[in-house]
Amino acid sequence: MKKALVCGVSGQDGAYLAKLLLDKGYTVCGTSRDAQMSSFRNLVYLGIRDQVKLESMTLTDFRSVLQVLTKFQPYEVYNLAGQSSVGLSFGQPVETLESIATGTINLLEAIRFTGAPIKLYNASSSECFGDTGEQAADEQTPFRPRSPYGVAKAAAFWEVANYREAYGLFACSGILFNHESPLRPERFVTQKIVSAACRIANGSQEKLRLGNMAIKRDWGWAPEYVEGMYLMLQQDQPDDYVIATGESYKLEDFVATAFATVDLDWQDHVVTDSSLFRPTDLALGKSNPAKARDKLGWQAQYKMPDVVRMMVEARLESLSE
Repeated sequence: MKKALVCGVSGQDGAYLAKLLLDKGYTVCGTSRDAQMSSFRNLVYLGIRDQVKLESMTLTDFRSVLQVLTKFQPYEVYNLAGQSSVGLSFGQPVETLESIATGTINLLEAIRFTGAPIKLYNASSSECFGDTGEQAADEQTPFRPRSPYGVAKAAAFWEVANYREAYGLFACSGILFNHESPLRPERFVTQKIVSAACRIANGSQEKLRLGNMAIKRDWGWAPEYVEGMYLMLQQDQPDDYVIATGESYKLEDFVATAFATVDLDWQDHVVTDSSLFRPTDLALGKSNPAKARDKLGWQAQYKMPDVVRMMVEARLESLSE
């Protein structure tokens, strides 16, 4: 029976990945900074809380990482831990860099130190690319990150590439574009929009305050994206892949779709708030996921309108319970 270690199992991607691996017959160990105190509500939501072995692990502490690797002896390791918010990274740049870049190097070094034939997946991000203009970013597009989060993810990406080349580790980075689900917390603008639209549809008189709605992003469905992660570690050779839908939409389109799903006109309920603009933001996120399609056989089935509809339906259901 294959064993997988999912670092950051309490997050959106970690929870969906744990479910996917369990469905494939894996023994899954999930880590969190404090497994005794964490509620693991996403695992509860997916009904798998009791099937995942849970361990406390701090990626910024090499000894902690080594202890868990030695104890569990996984066949595959998925690094989904670290600070996950672009907006928050401007307020907490040091914590962001340490949790992502230092955490990743500790994991790589611990795997090298054990000498075990462990396959590593590293969660990279389209934020590494920065603004590519009208060019669709692929695996050869240069990195020009425009946030502390993007800088940290770019550093971790090159750490993985370095260990793969220098030590022959089976280590891959998935460069994922935006991907959403009902498990997104409300500090992410997508869930903030969906939640507000549903509350307003249920009678709330509030106004939804948003920053720059002209930005364009490629939004996909998180449960599909974790399949891409899994497939990367099933290949004969380690490599890096862009995972995305290949279609970009304005944030305004996302907002309009969310409100239309609950039969409302978004313009009656949304206010632009300049205080929510970021110091630097990407005007357009555009992807070319052809390599994942050709080499992994992976292709996104759900695009932004589908994602919004499914998020709204899940939110309405939770509000009616």
